[in-house]
Amino acid sequence: MAAALELRELGTTGLKVSYLSFGGSPLGNIYGDVKEEDMIASVHEAARLGINFFDVSPCYGDTLAETVLGKALKTMPIPRESYVISTKCGKYGDNQFDFSPKRVVRGVDESLARLNLDYLDILLCHDIEFVNLDQVVNETIPALQTLKESGKVRHIGFSGFPLKIFRSVLDRVPKGAVEVILSYCHHSLNDTTLLELVPYFQEKGVAVISASPLSLGLFSGKGWPEWHFAPPELKAACAKATEVCKAQGKSIRHLAMQFALKNPIIPTTLVGMSSVNEVRENVKTAMELQQGASIDEELLQQVEQILQPVKNLPWLRRGLEENN
Repeated sequence: MAAALELRELGTTGLKVSYLSFGGSPLGNIYGDVKEEDMIASVHEAARLGINFFDVSPCYGDTLAETVLGKALKTMPIPRESYVISTKCGKYGDNQFDFSPKRVVRGVDESLARLNLDYLDILLCHDIEFVNLDQVVNETIPALQTLKESGKVRHIGFSGFPLKIFRSVLDRVPKGAVEVILSYCHHSLNDTTLLELVPYFQEKGVAVISASPLSLGLFSGKGWPEWHFAPPELKAACAKATEVCKAQGKSIRHLAMQFALKNPIIPTTLVGMSSVNEVRENVKTAMELQQGASIDEELLQQVEQILQPVKNLPWLRRGLEENN
């Protein structure tokens, strides 16, 4: 199974990444406490089953996620050159942002130490909507380019929630300066607005990483964390869709995963995983799609009908007003 999981080109980076990839936020216990040995086992199982792209951030669990992933990487069952590691800079805790070149450079050294690595495959400015984008364009991205020249970082980009930020930055930097963007919760059952920007990203030569097809837990089947910033009417609709699936003995999580993974225009989809069972379930879904399984269209229509009144509904604003 491991060798068969599809790898896709990540834009012009030269990297080939599994189209199902490992989101490391649960390694920081942001969705609930998980034993360290279970988290490490989930990373190893993902690698064994063919997932080769792992994304994390120093802000997940106040460096806990990077630390746990670093412990897992020390005994990784595959060689370093066969997996891709992405981490982030600029955000170091709840509402703790510092995108100054000095802090970004120091943060990379700290991340490398926690991850037990000599270099990062990808470094992303994390949640840039919380700061003035002039700084990101004029200070942070040039600092990342210097890190790239040093060999500590191989490819650079940025992430955030409001889609507006991507044009705001990419239209102001030279083509090729940014190689990767990460967008979350905009390619899922309730929101497909990311697809509207894909032609623009292709024109700019920027690779797309889509994260959180479960919309930060809305389609987990287990509820969502207290800090979730979706509006109440969206949460209510997702809860109703979840119950409709349960009543038929089916899984909203499985349907949401299929929906996100089946679109080949998205090179890779990051999914948070913290247990071996979750990893196996997600890889099984990906493999079934690869082998020609079709999505349950009848169930999908029922769920989409429930979600239609809240389809592409804006969430609570994140960051500075001008970035939304």
